Amino acid sequence: MNKEPKPAAGPSSRHTRRWPASLAVLAVLILQLLVPTQINLLPQWLMPIIGALLLLPLVWTNPFHLRRDEPWLRWVELVLVAILVLVNALYLAGLIAFLNSGEATNGKVLVKGAVVIWVTNFVAFAVWYWEIDRGGPFARAPEHERQMERADLLFPQMTVDLPGWEHWLPGFTDYLFVSFTAATAFSPTDTMPLSARTKTLMGIQSSIALLTLAVIAARAINVL
Repeated sequence: MNKEPKPAAGPSSRHTRRWPASLAVLAVLILQLLVPTQINLLPQWLMPIIGALLLLPLVWTNPFHLRRDEPWLRWVELVLVAILVLVNALYLAGLIAFLNSGEATNGKVLVKGAVVIWVTNFVAFAVWYWEIDRGGPFARAPEHERQMERADLLFPQMTVDLPGWEHWLPGFTDYLFVSFTAATAFSPTDTMPLSARTKTLMGIQSSIALLTLAVIAARAINVL
């Protein structure tokens, strides 16, 4: 007896996950409450409140997966990340000013400030890479009918022909790793920036990380 052919697989019901990016941003906003008052020129509650107001519509419309494609949501996310990076740069400036004031005798304050700045830096830029690469997560998602823009980052999986990796697409964890390596090596490692905007962002991120680790953390260790 001949076996009946299996029915063709229907369209995929898989949806790109959004919650890892939202969780990372939420963790960074909570981390702002730990910024030492000696380097914070803003009210302690200001940044978490602003971030929560910007994050709320994103979580409300797409809490776990990217289902609703609203162009304004992507701009809200980019504004949120830009604010995070700007405020983090202000923290770094405040930390450098505190270091040069001659009052930086408490090594714990310097270490705490450096850790908060460094973690905020690498998480914020991970979200930024995730949002701009090839037009954003909606444009990259196979379940949405949108044309992808040219690639901003060249992942190694895109350059090899290996079984099981033919239709690979980067997730938020991949961008988090790219950002982590840029913040520790101060340069790209296995993933290369292709576009001018990504090279600019990676240069800014590496500069913030270099100042934080090489100058602030080194001084903090000396006074401990």
